[in-house]
Formats: sequence, C-alpha cells, structure tokens
Amino acid sequence: MALRKVETEIEIKAPAEKFYNIFKRQAHHVPNISSGSIQGVQVHEGDWETHGSIKSWNYSVGDEVGVFKEKVEFNDENKSITLNGLEGDVFQYYKSFKPVYQFTQKDEGNIAKLSIEYEKLTEDVAAPDKYVGLMVNIVKDLDAHFIKA
Repeated sequence: MALRKVETEIEIKAPAEKFYNIFKRQAHHVPNISSGSIQGVQVHEGDWETHGSIKSWNYSVGDEVGVFKEKVEFNDENKSITLNGLEGDVFQYYKSFKPVYQFTQKDEGNIAKLSIEYEKLTEDVAAPDKYVGLMVNIVKDLDAHFIKA
C-alpha cells in the first residue's frame, strides 16, 4: 500500500502560539478542555515538553473509544506537532499513522492545518477522515477555551 495523506484547514480565533504551547508544554490539560474527544493522556517516556517523548492518548470518536501511543516531534519554527504513531487501535486498519497539527498566525486570522499521513493495511480500509474530524473537534474545543480564558 502507498503512503497517503488527508488534511483540512480551519480558522482559529486564538493566537497560534497558544495552540502550539498547549501541545508542547501542557498536553495534560487537553482532556480537561476537550473531554468529549480526549479522556486522558499519559507520558510513557520523557516528559510533557521534550521532543521525542512518548505519550499515550485515550480518545473517543463517534461510538469508538481507543488508545493511541505516539512519539512526539516539535517544530518551533513552523509551530507544528507531529505524533508518530507507535501502537494503538488505529493499527487494526493502518500500517502507519502520523497526525500533524500546524498552527499559523495570519494578519487576517489564524489557521490550524490538520493532517494525517497513513498507510492502509488493506485497500478496503477507509481513509482516516473520522480521525481528522477528531483533530478538528479538539482544536475547536481548545479555541473556545482560549477565547473565553
């Protein structure tokens, strides 16, 4: 199977730096802010802030609940966070799974670019659109939280 990518962009009201910082330094707050999507996050190796740390996320998307273990990469210049999938429920369907969050500050508004690079295990597996939807829901919850804070 070939490596593929699904992506979307959404406008955000809060500064791009706030999104980047919560994923980089305070990911443990995400379950409190987006509890409908993320029920927990734990560090397995490293810490909350270090490039290369390994975290495990408990999530729900629709009626599905799952766990996703990843090794994180931070790019300070591009304000992007890459979650390199190591193990979890998505690997029932995908050989590789790499969500990427990128936050961009614009003069006329800010943008969250959300993507997943993936490789299917079999051709009949659906594209991971529902997981991009999960990412969108998390970003929208964070945006609402930042705006009212």
